[in-house]
Amino acid sequence: MDRKPIDRKPMDRKPMDRKSGKYSPQMQEAIRRRATELYQRSGAVEGHDVQNWCQAEAEILRETAAHITHPAVVINLEGVVYTGEYDLAAADGYMPGEWKPGDRIPVRLDGDRLFLRRPNGRELQTNVVKRIG
Repeated sequence: MDRKPIDRKPMDRKPMDRKSGKYSPQMQEAIRRRATELYQRSGAVEGHDVQNWCQAEAEILRETAAHITHPAVVINLEGVVYTGEYDLAAADGYMPGEWKPGDRIPVRLDGDRLFLRRPNGRELQTNVVKRIG
C-alpha cells in the first residue's frame, strides 16, 4: 500500500491535549488556547508542547482562582459579626438553609476557626475571613 506523507505546517500542531476529566471542557479549552498562544509567542518552536501546556495550565488556574467565591456563613456572636468560609467537600452534607435567621446556634471559636453545631449534631467548620465589631 502506497502512503503519502502528511504535510503539516507548524501552526497545525496543537499542544498536548489533556483529557483527564480533571477540568471542565471550558477550562480545557482555555488552557489549550493559552498553550497555543505560548507556542506562537515563542516562535512556534517544536518540542515544547508539554512545557507550554503546563505553563498555560498554571496561568489559567492562577487567573481563575482570583475569581472563585467560597461558600460562607455569617453569624452574629455577642455583637461581633463573623464571616466563615467553608469547604464544600468537608461540609459533611451541609446545605444552606439548615438555620433560619434568628436561630440560636451553638458555636465554638478556636483561633481563626469557627465551628457551628448543626441541627443534626455535627459541626460545620469554617475559616473566619472577616470580623466586624
